[in-house]
Amino acid sequence: MANPSSTKDYGHSTADKMKDTASHAVDKAKDMAGTAVDKAKDLAGAAVDKTKELASNVGHAVSSAASATADAAGKMATATGTGVKHLGETIKEKGPQDGMLGGATRAVGNTLEQGGKYLEEEGFSGMLDDATELIRRNPVPAVLIGIGIGFLIGRTLGS
Repeated sequence: MANPSSTKDYGHSTADKMKDTASHAVDKAKDMAGTAVDKAKDLAGAAVDKTKELASNVGHAVSSAASATADAAGKMATATGTGVKHLGETIKEKGPQDGMLGGATRAVGNTLEQGGKYLEEEGFSGMLDDATELIRRNPVPAVLIGIGIGFLIGRTLGS
């Protein structure tokens, strides 16, 4: 007959082997989980880098578009100023020269010429700067004018 203590040892030895196998499986699972976490971190880092690169590219594209738009607006302001200036010159040349109408013609022509020169030299950004300064020096009238314009626009759109 078999010795009960040897069966116990045999059972204990099998239990130890099962423990070792389970421990080895747990270690393997931990390694796999660690590898998966590392890969996830690498992928997330790559995604962040790509996102940063894309955002940078979009920022550069927007900046380039804004610069091109500003250049086009500046050229348009210069062309508009030249056109207004020539209109003033034409009105002065072809309009009546004598009497009250002659004085009005010269006044309108001079005003258009001066406005055209201003627009040519300053452009839209200069006009915006001047308007900002005017509002800064006269805030109450500017607010009242804004309210009046808003009222008129609202009335026009509401009808």
